[in-house]
Amino acid sequence: MSIPELVQDKVSPRAKETIEKVRRFVEEECKPAAAVYHEQLESYGKEGRWKRIPPVMEELKKKAKAQGLWNLFLPARYGEGAGYTNLEYGLMAEQMGRCHISAEATNCAAPDTGNMEVLARYGNEEQKQRWLRPLLEGKIRSAFCMTEKGVASSDATNIQLQITREDNNYVLNGTKWWASGAGDPRCEILLVMGKTSNSGSQYRRQSVVLVPRDTPGVTVVRPMMVYGYDDAPHGHMEIRFDNVKVPTSNVVWGEGRGFEIIQGRLGPGRIHHCMRTLGAAEEALSWMVRRVNDPARTTFGKNLKDHGTIVQWIAQSRVEIDAGRLLVLAAAHKMDVSDAKGALTDISKAKIECPNICLRVCDRAVQAFGAEGVSQDTPLAYIWAGNRTLRIADGPDEVHLNQLGRREMQAQLKSKL
Repeated sequence: MSIPELVQDKVSPRAKETIEKVRRFVEEECKPAAAVYHEQLESYGKEGRWKRIPPVMEELKKKAKAQGLWNLFLPARYGEGAGYTNLEYGLMAEQMGRCHISAEATNCAAPDTGNMEVLARYGNEEQKQRWLRPLLEGKIRSAFCMTEKGVASSDATNIQLQITREDNNYVLNGTKWWASGAGDPRCEILLVMGKTSNSGSQYRRQSVVLVPRDTPGVTVVRPMMVYGYDDAPHGHMEIRFDNVKVPTSNVVWGEGRGFEIIQGRLGPGRIHHCMRTLGAAEEALSWMVRRVNDPARTTFGKNLKDHGTIVQWIAQSRVEIDAGRLLVLAAAHKMDVSDAKGALTDISKAKIECPNICLRVCDRAVQAFGAEGVSQDTPLAYIWAGNRTLRIADGPDEVHLNQLGRREMQAQLKSKL
């Protein structure tokens, strides 16, 4: 992989070596295993797909561990991680984005990455020992429960799930959906955001509570479909909490700290997602280039590559991917020298643009393939569906655009005072 010249001096020799190792692992191990993964998964049947993990995934994990490609996402500030900067990991995440099973194979998949960072940053020692350690070891998986039915979840102050204190316990009542990872049979812990107070500052009413998956009253209602894909065995589930009781010691960082926690969680997660979307865009572009250079593909007496429109698509795609990469790396570097809050503007720019870049590139690739592009015979339809959700997840485009626009006005008006 070619590292942009502008950031060469910000990538350590160790990180450069790891980026290349990740690239080879994705190309030589994950891509060939992807078809096997889906064949094994489908062989379990409709219900069995939620109960078993394809053996090829565990084989990939062993290979990743043996090569030192494990838990690469945790920044250098955490002793539990591999010690790379956000910028360095961003370049690794881009490579992982070229194959959808790569992130899990290296224990760098959402929502576990965000949940592990929450526990590493805000969790107490007991919470780290019970949940963070097995997550880092890849022995269990987790889910993040924030989005709710019936409310505009782009504004987290709308959260309605009630967390009521009763002596030394919290009691949870409400419904969540799009709970990422909750379908996985290895999922043992849910990070649940709910309302612990109905008064005071609207940004101090929410808390994050750890709820073991097998706690009585936790009911997985159904998997949510994304353009027909259910994403088994990972899943994005609707979950009902009926008088779910957990100890008050399960609160993360303390009551009323939910907003601060999710802002700390979502900042790095957005960078990871953005780089993976660019990796997916690179993969779509690669498929498009191979397609239009296939000598068997001719229309109106010309090879596809000889049509000016398609050549322009390829050029536009290259410009957009490279521009998006610089946006993400700028945000990652800002986080490295400050924190997620200090990088809000840069993160918003990347979060707005990168999923849209991926969708545009993928759409061009689909057009180049024609009907085959929307079928199951290429990864393009799956790439498009998966990345379309990222215009909504972790804050919809409109929220980021509104925040970015307001900051821009404030900055310009302040400079003229």
